[in-house]
Amino acid sequence: MFNKSYILDLTKEILSIDSPSGFTSKVTKRIEEEAKAYKLKTEYTKKGNLLVYMDGTGDSTLGITSHVDTLGLMVRSISDTTLKLTTIGGPIVPTLDGEYCKIYTRNNKIYTGTILSTSPAVHVYNDANSKIRNIDNIEVRIDEVIKNKEDIKALSIANGDFVCYDPKTEITESGFIKSRFLDDKLSVACIFGYIDYMQKNELKPKTNIVFIFSTYEEVGHGASFIPEVDEILACDMGCIGDDLDCNEYQVSICAKDSSGPYNYEMTSKLIELAKKEKLDYAIDIYPFYGSDASAAMRAGNDAKHALIGPGVHASHGMERSHIDGVINTIKLMVAYTTK
Repeated sequence: MFNKSYILDLTKEILSIDSPSGFTSKVTKRIEEEAKAYKLKTEYTKKGNLLVYMDGTGDSTLGITSHVDTLGLMVRSISDTTLKLTTIGGPIVPTLDGEYCKIYTRNNKIYTGTILSTSPAVHVYNDANSKIRNIDNIEVRIDEVIKNKEDIKALSIANGDFVCYDPKTEITESGFIKSRFLDDKLSVACIFGYIDYMQKNELKPKTNIVFIFSTYEEVGHGASFIPEVDEILACDMGCIGDDLDCNEYQVSICAKDSSGPYNYEMTSKLIELAKKEKLDYAIDIYPFYGSDASAAMRAGNDAKHALIGPGVHASHGMERSHIDGVINTIKLMVAYTTK
């Protein structure tokens, strides 16, 4: 029914393409190639968002968003032999200690390194275990012969260079998808799973659709300005944790996040369809969350808006979801656009 192998293979491939906010051209080009393989029209906005169009049978237009940008780091300053960092988005900094990374220079050189605490050795530092892992207490050890600051500069490494850490993607035989940056590349794969299903089954949506793959969501303004649409459906990760009902096998329907409540009629229809289609779903409120749909509302776009997505555990850290949550999300998208 749904091509799980295709969805998982695409997920793994796009997760391997480094794309923190502001450094996304490689992944948008790859996604554009995928859209063109389905003979869908594409275009770019001036800020770099990728738009993909699917014709429907009606006159109205639905915008479906997901974001290709991820969390990341940037060189803040150069010390004697290491790099000081600043965050892009909101990674859980303690989880970065010990991660391998790549440094991308402005003249297209790539160097490898390791992100470490500034007290990295128990045989040397008495606070190696207890030191707070915040952005001021971690640094990058570069895999080059470096004896002073000038050696680093000679490599063309400079302040403002992007530092991308390893997603560490694994897909288990039991259907779990383990990786950094499932937020939100897993939802990108959900959209292409939807496109694949619709075309293979010769289905047309009842509305025209523009898929908006945004490039600055993690810093708050991804899909702030969008084409004129009647509704916006954000496909983004569902939250899992205390005071929430969602798990990794479900599609999460968000009633409210930190930006406020989502459109009542649109959200209610999604809940009704989830019940009717007998999907495994949850309805939740996300306390520390904002989506492309909420960014579009803040920017003044006049449209209804809602948010769904597969349940993702440990967001902004070492994330995990399950193929069942992905399929439930795609089924809800199909139901919403065809029923």
